[in-house]
Amino acid sequence: MIDAKHLQTLEKIVGKENIYSDKAHMIAYSYDATRNHFEPDAVVFPRSEEDISEILRYCNEHGIVIVPRGAGSGFTGGALPSKGGIVLAFEKHMNKILEIDMKNMVAVVQPGVINKELQRAVEEVGLFYPPDPASQEYSTIGGNVSENAGGMRAAKYGITKDFVMAIRAVLPNGEVIRAGKKTIKDVAGYNIPGILVGSEGTLAVLSEITLKLIPKPKMTKTAMGIFKSVREAMEAVYKTMASGVTPVAMEFLDNLTIRAVEETYHKGLPTDAGALLVTDVDGNLEQDLDFQLAQIEKVFRENGCYEFKIAKDDQEAADLWFARRNASQAITMYGSKKINEDVTVPRSALPELLEKFYAIADKYEIKIPCFGHTGDGNVHTNVMVDGSDPKQVEIGYKAIEEVFQATVDLGGTLSGEHGIGLAKAPYMHMAFTDAEMELFKAIKKAFDPNNILNPSKMGLD
Repeated sequence: MIDAKHLQTLEKIVGKENIYSDKAHMIAYSYDATRNHFEPDAVVFPRSEEDISEILRYCNEHGIVIVPRGAGSGFTGGALPSKGGIVLAFEKHMNKILEIDMKNMVAVVQPGVINKELQRAVEEVGLFYPPDPASQEYSTIGGNVSENAGGMRAAKYGITKDFVMAIRAVLPNGEVIRAGKKTIKDVAGYNIPGILVGSEGTLAVLSEITLKLIPKPKMTKTAMGIFKSVREAMEAVYKTMASGVTPVAMEFLDNLTIRAVEETYHKGLPTDAGALLVTDVDGNLEQDLDFQLAQIEKVFRENGCYEFKIAKDDQEAADLWFARRNASQAITMYGSKKINEDVTVPRSALPELLEKFYAIADKYEIKIPCFGHTGDGNVHTNVMVDGSDPKQVEIGYKAIEEVFQATVDLGGTLSGEHGIGLAKAPYMHMAFTDAEMELFKAIKKAFDPNNILNPSKMGLD
């Protein structure tokens, strides 16, 4: 527990209106999308980088835990105060777009800026910020950077790390560091921005982020391919990406997911299909988009696609995307508890990966509907069980362990976009050697020798 003296000192730093220790705030900041709960001892809303520096300096001196938090939308418990302490929340004050630099095509933002708000702001001036996590309407840029968030457009444009040019951050001792520049090239010194991206708030507290922007494509087209089997669809994915065409998105739904969406929303989906692939292409010329779609259709049909639909307008495009965007909600019909993971493998391993997942489902007599961003090898795997039955839950976690092992065996990773946090920390040994884990711990200690920043995450304790 943090005593009254510490709270009074922090109140002097940020003002009475920016620190809370009442029960309502403790509950409000105790959970994320994992539905796990850990109450902090206080919630502090810093107003500036200077506030962050003073807070961290004081807490470091007194051994008080700090947990940085964006919107609390994470799926792995990365922003949960599992050891109590202070939640440092950015949505109240540090939520401003500081600059949109048209000449150098960069944006400078504070960590509390909402992803979608940034997208809208830069698109108004003809620029484009591609990273689009499913939580884009409410997740923050600081959270996206801390978790190295992905999204549907990652197949063509990459993920958050590919757009971070520079970071200002506060170390646990209160010192402010500047890592990276606005320059396109920068090979001076270690790649500190690369270390901070995806570090889940365990190394430093982000105070300012400089992001690369690109010109906004003038037009987009959407298409859907319907396949007889998952294997054929997965083979079409990596063969399409190797064909000279790079779709903006290549999203996948398996038969279980298709059936769930259709039963829930009645959209006329083919419930006998083995899989659907939904894809977007973009560009500046109509004929370029038509060429891309013709090439995609050719590869799809060579790999078992028996129907290929191209949206004629925005409404038809929205209709084609409906199934993918509502997949997560629909599959809850298969179980009251969803253990969802976001594993990623090389695209060529997708056919074998999905077959392994369905074999695991058969072994445990459970359902594992799958969908996701197969254009970049990222599959959302959902182990569905009865949450009221402890034996079913136990079976579910056994299945997840086998899902992770199958992924690692195929050269994959435990997470493509959600991060590790608390939820995946027990499985880090499956993906990393003892020497690699010791290196991670040494990096953590170099930044945070007193372990006050977001402890117990990523298997580092």
